[in-house]
Amino acid sequence: MPEITRRDVLRGIAAGGAAVPLASLPTGQARAASGQALAAAPEVGLRWLEDKPGVAAFSTWGTPWPKGVVPRETTFALTAAGGAAVPVQTWPLAYWPDGSLKWTAHAITADVPAESYTLTAGTPAAPAEPVTVKDEKNHVDVDTGVIKARVRKSGTELISQIWRGDVEIARKGRLVNLKQDKMDESEESSTVLDRFESDIQKVTVEQSGPVRAVIRVEGRHLNKKGKAWLPFTVRLYFYAGAESVRMLHTFVFDSEGRKDFIAGLGVRFAVPMRDATYDRHVRFVGDGRGMLTEAVKGITGLRRDPGLAVRKAQVAGTRLPDPATWDQRVTTRLQYIPEWGDYSLSQLTSEGFTLKKRTKKGYGWVGVDQGGRASGFGYVGGVGGGLAFGMRDFWQRHPTRLDIRGAHTDEAEVTVWLWSPDAGPMDMRFYHDGMGQDTYPEQIEGLNITYEDYEPGFGTPYGIARTTELTFWALPATPAADRLAALADTVRTPPQIVNPVGHLVAAKVFGGLFGPVDRSTPAKKAVEDHLDFLFSFYKGQVDQRHWYGFWNYGDIMHTYDEDRRVWRYDVGGYAWDNSELSPDMWLWYAYLRSGRADVYRFAEAMTRHTGEVDVYHLGEWAGLGTRHGVQHWADSAKQQRISTAVYRRFYYFLTADERTGDLMRSLVDSDKTFLALDPLRKIRTEPYTPDPHALGVGLGTDWSGLVAAWLTEWERGGDPIAERKLRATMRTIAAMPNGFVTGEGLYDIDTGEFAPAEKKVSVSHLSAMFGQVEVCAELIDLIDMPEFEKAWLQYCRLFNGTAAEQTAETGASFGSLILRQGHSRLTAYAAVRLNREDLATRAWTEFYTGDGYGPGLPWSSVEVTSTLNPTEEAAWVSTNTTALYGLAAIQNLALVGDKITNP
Repeated sequence: MPEITRRDVLRGIAAGGAAVPLASLPTGQARAASGQALAAAPEVGLRWLEDKPGVAAFSTWGTPWPKGVVPRETTFALTAAGGAAVPVQTWPLAYWPDGSLKWTAHAITADVPAESYTLTAGTPAAPAEPVTVKDEKNHVDVDTGVIKARVRKSGTELISQIWRGDVEIARKGRLVNLKQDKMDESEESSTVLDRFESDIQKVTVEQSGPVRAVIRVEGRHLNKKGKAWLPFTVRLYFYAGAESVRMLHTFVFDSEGRKDFIAGLGVRFAVPMRDATYDRHVRFVGDGRGMLTEAVKGITGLRRDPGLAVRKAQVAGTRLPDPATWDQRVTTRLQYIPEWGDYSLSQLTSEGFTLKKRTKKGYGWVGVDQGGRASGFGYVGGVGGGLAFGMRDFWQRHPTRLDIRGAHTDEAEVTVWLWSPDAGPMDMRFYHDGMGQDTYPEQIEGLNITYEDYEPGFGTPYGIARTTELTFWALPATPAADRLAALADTVRTPPQIVNPVGHLVAAKVFGGLFGPVDRSTPAKKAVEDHLDFLFSFYKGQVDQRHWYGFWNYGDIMHTYDEDRRVWRYDVGGYAWDNSELSPDMWLWYAYLRSGRADVYRFAEAMTRHTGEVDVYHLGEWAGLGTRHGVQHWADSAKQQRISTAVYRRFYYFLTADERTGDLMRSLVDSDKTFLALDPLRKIRTEPYTPDPHALGVGLGTDWSGLVAAWLTEWERGGDPIAERKLRATMRTIAAMPNGFVTGEGLYDIDTGEFAPAEKKVSVSHLSAMFGQVEVCAELIDLIDMPEFEKAWLQYCRLFNGTAAEQTAETGASFGSLILRQGHSRLTAYAAVRLNREDLATRAWTEFYTGDGYGPGLPWSSVEVTSTLNPTEEAAWVSTNTTALYGLAAIQNLALVGDKITNP
């Protein structure tokens, strides 16, 4: 087949979820897409994930639709509980192959959030004050109806001004960075810091209302000498009627880690200060709802009393009476009361923050207080308006800091530090010297003792990324304490609209491999209870073991050390999990079937981590992820199984998060990574040179990673190259005499086909455990290709089959395989597709008697006090087994739950 270039075909497809034109669909699909013979969209009752927000809120979410039900041109209306129309903005996220809608995204903003909403087909209500966007030559102006913002297309300032009415609330919004060129480990450091600011290179309007506008700003950090590093992508979100700007800040680390260290990374705004200093206020919300309530010039606690009304007004943040009405013993001495212009809240660990202040630069700091886990929310301004600011996961992502400088001057400065300068330089160096592992045989020996796959030069952080969510409010005056606390709550836990479990199940998305939580029989109840225990245990371990920090938050540890009674944080491949054996999917399926907020937030944090930190976004390994290890980038196994889009699809389709969409789209051409790096280079027994027309690609973890990206891109916009490669690999795998059992094929990067293969057997226990089960279920549901289904069902039947069964069909047994419990869900899937009761019974036998968790385990934890901190321990728990037990239990219950028996 001739090569088709994506550049030619997809030039007009927008990143925000463009649709394939109807003309490009086959005739039958075009009829479905035009609405013929399709039913109307069903009503969907929606709710908030947590409690209803206590202040004005906005939310964006995705809703799925059953195959062939909702025409692609359908418009949607939203009503609140009680029937009031709610303005909503809608756009498509994915389509079924017949052209009908599979996922739609929706955005709302609400001054007074309702308890619940109903989504139906219909004409959407228009917002009273729609958000508008003017894309000019040098800037983009956005007006929400409450605030106006100017986004620059060049220079340092991402947001040059934010206005509320005719009052300028903030200006000079930019990114800041401190860089240290070397790690000075002497006791007397003389290191000089280099200062960088944002340098804008590209601005794109991705959405322009009427409810939601999205502006994408791309650039890098630049110093005064013209040196650039740390490329960034910042998205700015504006909602109709909102007084805030949501910022999604992503940067990529483009240093190899041995020099050029981040010593500070933040977002900075200038805030005009107009009011008298006694009418200027500083607020920080700490742990819980407690807060610092101070004025720049305080008039409480003085030796002379200005009067009760004056003191109450200052504490409340309202305008003080004319000083002429105060006790004149205070009024005549105002110039002698200090003005506290600088404040700094520093969260260096997950367990403690400190707050200090000073009058101005050059003078001593005075300690204010300490606390546990700060909210990450602050405010500076006065009775005439001010800027509130907040960073999500503030204490979880330590070391962080909030700074206010110059509040006593005409222009205060606010900096939200994503990496606090108090913490010193960010140490990205590899953690050991290689210990003589210079050859592949030596590296394999190292793997055999520490489970770390080391290779010189591979333990580099070059190309990893981190995304942080921030919000800035342009407020008309200093808010009351209860409103400040409510705003801080939205920083900690952004309001999120979600679909009911019943609708998610009925839509049969994500392979239809889940059903609602079911405790209808003793056997089902036991499994459900075990699932709940495992989640609760891991949730507790994150907090008790302090799995927090800038690069770490969102991940979990791999394996426990029963002797030291700690997780093996320092033992090679047993440390950070990096998605090994799919805990991401376990968590997302657990949410889909339960609707639990705590499960959702756990999965969300993991998705943000694994998609950014454990994957390369620049360099020769862009599109590959790193295997589990002591550092998230340490291991030399750079593979598709970690970067796979199958882990990101859940969050993208449930939230319409653009950054997650970027991550998946960037993987569409990751088949080219096989030209740069051979994943089997250390164990091949025959000479191999990567050839674009004969690339060695595994039919398990490699292919499932590639096909997940192609599937997602095809669903999102009809990418013909992705679809062609998707179908070509399916067809040519099916054509192999032993199908998936073949293990590896020679792949042509241009045609997307595997070469004809000999009949051979090469089966790994890992092949299907990184999303292949799930992606194959989706493919079989979407594409009518009986030969592919036959090949996949053969693999499903035989993996846990007998040696005799394996030999009879494929010519050889599969050998001694492990992870049989995790593979019981393959047997269950085959049972359903083939309508075989014997396989359904076998699936539950494998689940109960396989090499995973058995029903006879304690299924409880014990308190341990001999560790550095008291903690709960369940020494029999490991992340690999947990993830596979969770997925097998969830999918077996959904597929063959009626065949479950007590073990």
